[in-house]
Amino acid sequence: MFGRIVRYTLAVLGGLALMSGAAAAQSRVTIAVGGAGCLCHLPIILAGQLGEYKKAGMQVALVDFEADAPAFFAMMYGGTADVVSSYFDHGVGLTAKVQAVKAFVTYGRYPGFALVVSPKPAGTISSVKDLANKKLGVSAPDPDRLLAYLKSLLIKNDVDPNSVDVIGIGLAGAAVAAMENGAVDAAIMVDPTITQLQGKYRDLKFVIDARTQNGTLDAFGAEYPGGTLIAKNEWIAAHPKETQAITNAVLATLKWIHSHTPEEVVANMPPELVGPDKALYLAALKNTIPMYSVTGRMEPKGAQAALDVFSQSSPESKNAKIDLSQSYTNEFVEQTQRMR
Repeated sequence: MFGRIVRYTLAVLGGLALMSGAAAAQSRVTIAVGGAGCLCHLPIILAGQLGEYKKAGMQVALVDFEADAPAFFAMMYGGTADVVSSYFDHGVGLTAKVQAVKAFVTYGRYPGFALVVSPKPAGTISSVKDLANKKLGVSAPDPDRLLAYLKSLLIKNDVDPNSVDVIGIGLAGAAVAAMENGAVDAAIMVDPTITQLQGKYRDLKFVIDARTQNGTLDAFGAEYPGGTLIAKNEWIAAHPKETQAITNAVLATLKWIHSHTPEEVVANMPPELVGPDKALYLAALKNTIPMYSVTGRMEPKGAQAALDVFSQSSPESKNAKIDLSQSYTNEFVEQTQRMR
């Protein structure tokens, strides 16, 4: 239940470079990943493949979990992870429960999901308003997060969430089959499943495509943050050098992604994640690259958008008096920028 150590677990060694340039003692950090197969976590995996953790003097182990929730459990209670690679809104949820955690680098500037219409009843759905009394599929490693997005979209468009029949359709082939045979009228999906379905139906209809800036702005009114690295406040306070080194590695990786071709990115990813259909993975990556951050910063409007969404689906978030400024920090990102 609590995950497995992935076959491509990173163990990269080196000397931590301080601002003075002197070498420090070797540091070990374990990062729990909420579903390594999701392209949303690619920068964290790629940082190891490119040797960026090693350059920062880190020995990093990535531990793969089925979803964000068990990854967070490993960090918060299991004692098996120091940092979690997850969506920012999960951190907001923990903040609502008075759990002292903080995002310290934001590598995803968009959520990366899409609300896709089934090819079978495509003519009957053109907007979120048309989803009333429809069957909606959820296809993702973390359905709770996508359900929160869905509920927010429905409420925003004056559709009663109780009028929608939500059905779990799984991932990959199972999700595609559910869409093809009309088991659901539409679905909230993530890549590479979106691209797999789109490859079969070139005229596939999208109601929302939050893999892009325009789609995210239409859905949430801001560049809703996606993937982040989150740790307990006490861990960050006790390990500022490690936190800074990880931030340096992730920002270097983001820069590398945006200065290289998708083909080069795929060539550096673990074969276990690329899978047998390299062309599909490449096509999905091309659709996904826009959602990777350029700066690594958390934008206040994006953080507020995440709180607004979860306030509609979570009574704890709605009733909690959350100080969003305590749920993230750009301190380490800004330090990296000053060092460049």
